[in-house]
Amino acid sequence: MRRLKSLLYSQRLAPYVFIAPFVIVFLVFFLYPIASTIIMSFQRVVPGQTSFIGIDNYRKMWNNSFLTALKNSAVYMVCTCVILIPVPMVLAVMLNSKKMPAKGFFRSMLFLPALVCVVVAGITFRLIFGERPGALMNSLLAAFGAEPVKWLGGPVRWTTMFALVILCCWRWMGVNTMYYLSALQSIPEDLYESAELDGAGAWQRFRHISVPLVRPTTIYVLTISIYGGLAMFVESRMLFANTEVGNQALTIVGYLYRVGIRKMNYGLGSAIGIFLLVLTLAVNLIQLILTGFFRKE
Repeated sequence: MRRLKSLLYSQRLAPYVFIAPFVIVFLVFFLYPIASTIIMSFQRVVPGQTSFIGIDNYRKMWNNSFLTALKNSAVYMVCTCVILIPVPMVLAVMLNSKKMPAKGFFRSMLFLPALVCVVVAGITFRLIFGERPGALMNSLLAAFGAEPVKWLGGPVRWTTMFALVILCCWRWMGVNTMYYLSALQSIPEDLYESAELDGAGAWQRFRHISVPLVRPTTIYVLTISIYGGLAMFVESRMLFANTEVGNQALTIVGYLYRVGIRKMNYGLGSAIGIFLLVLTLAVNLIQLILTGFFRKE
């Protein structure tokens, strides 16, 4: 009994006890599923039977639907990164300014969309981008004398991507703004005051002080934006009411769901998942190298 008590209160054992929950969760819910998915990607999995088929799943993966999904995810990722990095940075600079009135109100309004359930957001934007003349977007077009547009799944493919990008920007603009605002508030005010005394204008202070000093935040935001763009699925699923719309809104994860879950082709679905994992890691690794994340300064 004494040995057990001394073992429980051992200072050598305590660190392992504290990290044990994380290690167990990591092994069971992260490492084991990835290893199983890699193995399954080389198998033909049918109810009651599993057989190895080599790289056939990776060969079958390259079809027109997959290429469309890859293209849609890439376009979506690029569009969201182009918008959700510079615009939140500018908004954060405005909110950080001493001349900005009602800062608390605008911060709350910017962050509020992130708290909205994605299902509610998808239904709401489905009504906003409805094809009827009374929908909000078509009402705005009618006010300028334009004809109603079938935004979701219409003959013009860019309208579908436009609706997806607007939904994403509406949801995550405030979150990225808060990231940049936190980074800006950590910059010493003396730097701005010294630059102002030296004759630097607002644009010069923003370019030569704010932008370089928030570079770690920019790298982080870019990293999560790349991942979010390539892994997007729920927004598309909710916005288009579970319809295919001619693959116009099909993403890589959406195609994985269609093949792996709905058609129960677990081997091909696993291959698509591994490809998405490798693609995301590769793109993020390239951008981290280009942005100088691994460079010692």
